[in-house]
Amino acid sequence: MPSQSSKSAHHLPHVDKGLMWFRRDLRAFDNAALFHALKSCKQVHCVFVFDKAILDSLPRADRRVEFIRESLVALDAELHAVAGQAGAGLIVRHAVAADEVPRLAHELGVQEVFANHDDEPDALARDAHVRGALANFGIGFQTFKDHVIFERSEVLTQMGKPYGVFTPYKNAWLQKVNDFYLKSYPVGKYIKALAARPKAYQVAVPTLADIGFEATNLSSLHVPTGSPGGLALFEDFFDRMDKYDDTRNFPAIKGPSYLGVHLRFGTVSIRQLASTAYKRMLVGSKGAETWLSELIWRDFYHQILHHHPRVVTGAFKPEYDEIKWDHHKHAKELFAAWCEGRTGYPLVDAAMAQINQTGYMHNRLRMVVASFLTKDLGIDWRWGERYFAEHLNDFDLAANNGGWQWASSSGCDAQPYFRIFNPTNQSEKFDPEGKFIRRYVPALAKLSNKAIHAPWLAKPMEIEEAGLVLGRDYPRPIVDHAEARKLTLERYGVVKKVK
Repeated sequence: MPSQSSKSAHHLPHVDKGLMWFRRDLRAFDNAALFHALKSCKQVHCVFVFDKAILDSLPRADRRVEFIRESLVALDAELHAVAGQAGAGLIVRHAVAADEVPRLAHELGVQEVFANHDDEPDALARDAHVRGALANFGIGFQTFKDHVIFERSEVLTQMGKPYGVFTPYKNAWLQKVNDFYLKSYPVGKYIKALAARPKAYQVAVPTLADIGFEATNLSSLHVPTGSPGGLALFEDFFDRMDKYDDTRNFPAIKGPSYLGVHLRFGTVSIRQLASTAYKRMLVGSKGAETWLSELIWRDFYHQILHHHPRVVTGAFKPEYDEIKWDHHKHAKELFAAWCEGRTGYPLVDAAMAQINQTGYMHNRLRMVVASFLTKDLGIDWRWGERYFAEHLNDFDLAANNGGWQWASSSGCDAQPYFRIFNPTNQSEKFDPEGKFIRRYVPALAKLSNKAIHAPWLAKPMEIEEAGLVLGRDYPRPIVDHAEARKLTLERYGVVKKVK
C-alpha cells in the first residue's frame, strides 16, 4: 500500500506561514490542500476570491453566486469555530484572482500557497499565471487532488493510454480503488495552525450586493447551502441509496441524491460519498452500485477533459465535426422554443421549465432534451451545452460537455447516432402518470394520464373538457418526430462516409 505522502506525490517544506486558497472545495473537513497546509505550516491563512474574471460576464442574478456566498458564510463560521483563535476565519476578496492571490500572499508574508487541482483549461491558465507571479515573490505554489477519486493519468489502459470508453475505465477504477484512496484527510488533527486574520481582514463575508449581484429564488427552492447543507442532503439520500437503481429515472419520484451542486463546489467530500457507496455495494446494494457508477462517470469525464481539452470546442470523435447542423433563422426560432419550453412535447417542455425555474434538471431529462435538440431539431450540441452552462446550478465543464457529446453521439462511449430518443415514449415510460409534466406545464394538468404525453393526438372532446386550446394554451409540436428521425439519419450519414 502506498504511503500517505505518496498519495499527493508532494514533499512539502515545513514553513512558518502558508495561504490556503479555496476554490471548488468549500469545506473545512477532508480537504486535501487544507490538510497539507495545516500540517506543513505553523500558521495558515485562508482566502476565497470572488473572481472578477469569471463573475463579470454572469447575469446579476445567478443562483450559483448566491450558493457560493451562502456556503462561504458557513465555511467562515466553521473555520472560526474550530480554530481556537479569536480572529480566525476566511479572508474573502472580490478581485481578479490571478492578480489578487499573489498580491495577498506577498502582503501576508507567506512562503507557500496551497490549493486543490482544477483541470478546466481556463483554471489551468489562471494557475500557471499565479505560479509565475508567486515565484517572482519567492513564494511556492502547491496543488493537490481533491475533486475526484482518480484524476489525470491515475487510471490508464495496459498500454499506458487514457480510456476512451466508460465500461473498461469503470472496471479498472474498481480494480484500483481501495481504502487508501477513499480515506479522509484528518484536517482536525492540525486545525490549531489556523492563524488570526490581520485586523483589516476580520470582516464578514461580503453580501451579494457588495459584489454587484442580486438575490435569486435559491432560498425558496429549499436548496441547502454550505457543508452543513451538503451533509443534510447526503444523510437524507443515504436512506434512499439502496433503491437508487429503481428510482433514478423517474423525475416525479424523489430518487436522485440532489448533491450535484455540492459536488461542483466541494461542499461535500467525494471521498466520503464514494466510500459510503463502495461499502454498501460490497454488501450487495444494487442502488449503491448504480450511484457509485455515476460518481465514476464523473471521474471519467474529468480525465477525458484532462487528456483531450479539444472537447471543449469540438467533438471527441473528430468525424462528428463534419455534421452540418442547422444554423439558419428557423433553427434559431426552434432553439428559442426549446429554451423556453415551447416545443409541443410535454416532457421536453416540463424539463426546460424545471431548469429555467430552479437551475436543476433531472438526469434522465438532461438526456431527453439533449437528444431532442440535436436529433429532432438538428441543432448543434454546443448551443445546448452553452445553455446548460448558463442555467445549471451544478454546471461542471467536464460532466456537461461529456453528457452533451454522449447525447449527440459525438463523444466517448456515446449513444450510437441511430439511437434516437422518442420524447413521447420517454414520457410514457418515465412519467407514466404525468405527475412531473403537470407540475411544470400546468396548462396540461386536466388531461388524462394517457393524453398528457401527446396532447395533439388526444380526441377533440378530451382537449375541450380539459379547457385547453392547442396552439393557444399549449403549442402544437414544432417538429414531427418520425420525419425528424429520417432527417437526422441523413445528417449523420456523413459519419459513415468519413469512416
